[in-house]
Amino acid sequence: MRAFGWDWGRVPAAALGAVLCLALCGAGPCQAQSSGQSNIPPGAPSGAGAAAAAGAPAAADSGDLNSRLEKLSESLQVTRAELAESRAEVRELHGMVQQLIAASGTHVVAIPGPAATPANPASPASAVPSAAAPPYATPAEVQANPAQLTQDDWELTNARIDEQAQDKVETRLKYRLKVSGIVLFNAFAVTGQVDNLDVPTAAVYSENPQSGGSFGGSLRQSTIGLTGIGPEILGAKTSGDIQMDFFGGLPVGYGGGNSGVARLRLVRLRMDWKNSSIIAGLDVPFFSPNVPTSYMSLALPEFAASGNLWAWTPSIRYEHRYSEGREQYKMEAGILMPGGYGAFFSGARYPGAVEASRQPVYSVRVSANRTDEVHPITVGASGLYIPMRFSNVNISGWGALADWKFAIAPHAELSGAFFVGKGLDSFGGVPVAGYPVTEDVNYYALAEPAIERLTMIGGWTQLKIPIDVRNEFNVGAGTGGRNSSGLGAIEYYNQYLQDFAARNQSLFVNYIVKPRSDLVLSVEYRRLRTYQISDDTASAGQIGFAVGFLF
Repeated sequence: MRAFGWDWGRVPAAALGAVLCLALCGAGPCQAQSSGQSNIPPGAPSGAGAAAAAGAPAAADSGDLNSRLEKLSESLQVTRAELAESRAEVRELHGMVQQLIAASGTHVVAIPGPAATPANPASPASAVPSAAAPPYATPAEVQANPAQLTQDDWELTNARIDEQAQDKVETRLKYRLKVSGIVLFNAFAVTGQVDNLDVPTAAVYSENPQSGGSFGGSLRQSTIGLTGIGPEILGAKTSGDIQMDFFGGLPVGYGGGNSGVARLRLVRLRMDWKNSSIIAGLDVPFFSPNVPTSYMSLALPEFAASGNLWAWTPSIRYEHRYSEGREQYKMEAGILMPGGYGAFFSGARYPGAVEASRQPVYSVRVSANRTDEVHPITVGASGLYIPMRFSNVNISGWGALADWKFAIAPHAELSGAFFVGKGLDSFGGVPVAGYPVTEDVNYYALAEPAIERLTMIGGWTQLKIPIDVRNEFNVGAGTGGRNSSGLGAIEYYNQYLQDFAARNQSLFVNYIVKPRSDLVLSVEYRRLRTYQISDDTASAGQIGFAVGFLF
């Protein structure tokens, strides 16, 4: 049996060889040579006559005996050397395990340390176990509780070993490439009317609904990603990753509602130095880094239309970090290029209000972080400048944001974000406008500029309660909207504003369990409440079940 990198089966065999050697030396011809008495029977010839009588056969037997003794002596020497080497390995492994236990801070059963090597291995006293030195773990004990670590540490170690043993993806330039993702199945039941059956973000008001609810399932939120590690350039480590899902639309034809069109989620390129980084690509807005936890809402993050500025946006940013002990301070500055809301299917792309301004969105964020495994804290503040150009007017939007994540108890973490500003709807966070067809010049010339002048306010917060490494509860709430009185004043500009949502609220609670490192199960309830300009209020709810296979 092999444990701790040592073949335990060799020890009994070596000990048996040593006992055999001692037995041969004690009971065989070796004893005759060491004895002071003669081994010649009475009456036999002595002296030269005896030697002559023994003749050549006696000489041959003596030579054979010496050869056997030399071989046994060499075998004993090798056995002792192997035993000493194995003891050293056990001591080294014992020290490594103790360091791991001390680092993890988890209460586990300690591994018995190796017995001290006696100064004289041949001494009979060395055969008696010392009360001060604990005995070695037997092979049966090792098999019953490998390494005697916690179950989580043991599974993590096995996962890393399996990762090293798996087949690697080969790239043309021979750089490292890792494939990851999740195959996610969602089943859900909806009460009321919602804007999207798979991932509802707002409730829809209807005087004569087709039914009081719906039921369905989907795999369109399944995600696949590639992460590549590149060479070192100018002293920086380079890397890149890409993530895709199947939430880019629905194909035409039978089964189109159950299929999905592939969509880019994130595409990032990184250059990382010791204290600074440059990141470019389609990314989460760096001024809104926190993401609510939900496996029922991966394609569109939770609170997408009720307080979460989430919209993945092409951006370039520079990040600088300064550390002092456990404290880390970070400054980020960059530009973002939002493309606006895709209101209709089209093969062509037209400039939005920000793109028409011929300038990007400018943003800066500062944050303070405490890298504490028990009570980590992250607090950040951001500012934005958003230039916009319409057919007959320029508008300057702005935004002020705050984000936080910190532990409020040993098993409770609070995270969230808050924003206020104008022209932020390109990043989500509020109910989408009732966008009309492209030919409606009245809307884009009059109504939309008036909407962008309105103040927006919103935010969200989530309480995470991890029971252990496999189970957790999450509960959160969010709200986001525009100035309702201002919307009412411009309602007459366009008929589409009659159904425009002034404010949206959502609440969710979920339970997530990970029975294995590659399997996740979740149940979730979500409640939506949307307020229209016309004072009509729509409510809807969704209860869902998610099963995901991680790879």
